[in-house]
Amino acid sequence: MDIIEKLTEVFKEFPGIGERQAKRFVYFLMARNSGYTENLSGLISDLKKDVAQCEECFRFFLINKKNRSKICEICSDKNIDTSTLMIVEKDSDLESVRKSRIYHGKYFILGGLVPIVEKNTKSRVRIEELKNKIKKESGLKETILAFSISPQGDHTDVYVRNELKDIAEKMGIKISSLGKGLSTGTELEYSDNDTLKNALKNRQ
Repeated sequence: MDIIEKLTEVFKEFPGIGERQAKRFVYFLMARNSGYTENLSGLISDLKKDVAQCEECFRFFLINKKNRSKICEICSDKNIDTSTLMIVEKDSDLESVRKSRIYHGKYFILGGLVPIVEKNTKSRVRIEELKNKIKKESGLKETILAFSISPQGDHTDVYVRNELKDIAEKMGIKISSLGKGLSTGTELEYSDNDTLKNALKNRQ
């Protein structure tokens, strides 16, 4: 396998990128000057140095070089609504909700959706970490399941509900899901503010 094929395989691992798009990326890079590729390489390297994963919500965030905190600014915000916890699939979903400014509670990134046919589900999502977080949260009254409206999203909703059922009942926590507002096939990260607002308002 030559360097073009190797790099194509790397790009194919990116979400939503197929063979043709991956090859386009490779040829685009070959057409740029060496300064461009060196800058890109440096940025990718710096990304790992300057970004950490929050120990509370598992969101990736820029490290504060002064205190090197392992907790992101959302989880450490003293003004946050601690009575609600929104569970989303990935970082981009969290950022979409956050930018809409319609939700002011805590977040938890599950790390993916649960495949409909999967034997080892717990290795694919952070369900045990989620349980532990909920057990430690004082004042939590509601968990909001915010997944894409798709068969896999629906399956994940059912799976998480079942996993949290006993803990929620014991702690008196309501489990809700985003309601009408999101159309079938919609991913949370691509939803506009009004759609998110309606989905959150009509959660059930």
